[in-house]
Amino acid sequence: MTETAKTTSANDRSLAETPEDLARLFNERANAGDVEGLVALYEPGAVLAAGKVVATGQAEIRAFYTDLLGRRSDFPAAETLPAIVNGDLAMTFARLPNGTISAETARRQSQGGWLWLIDQLKIKPTTAEKAG
Repeated sequence: MTETAKTTSANDRSLAETPEDLARLFNERANAGDVEGLVALYEPGAVLAAGKVVATGQAEIRAFYTDLLGRRSDFPAAETLPAIVNGDLAMTFARLPNGTISAETARRQSQGGWLWLIDQLKIKPTTAEKAG
């Protein structure tokens, strides 16, 4: 494991070496209650959408995660699906055990690593309509 892939504490600010690393880092930091670590996964002007909430920029994303972590402490590991990469952009996907999916757009940073710039949380699967 490389130095940037290690996560050893709630204060660790390791970079995501690959777009798929973002989901793992999210899970580790959320379960550690690390709001600042979660905010560090986003670009300064990122947008996070979760249901009716749309948080733009790190201050609003920080407020969203402060509220979320204040109400919830257990975040199950998601199945990280392969990213679709085109140059310095990537679409990342994760499926939670309850079937909910998240889809994100990440960008390779000039200083190295990947950060999310768009995060759509909690895309609930539709239930198939019963055949008549």
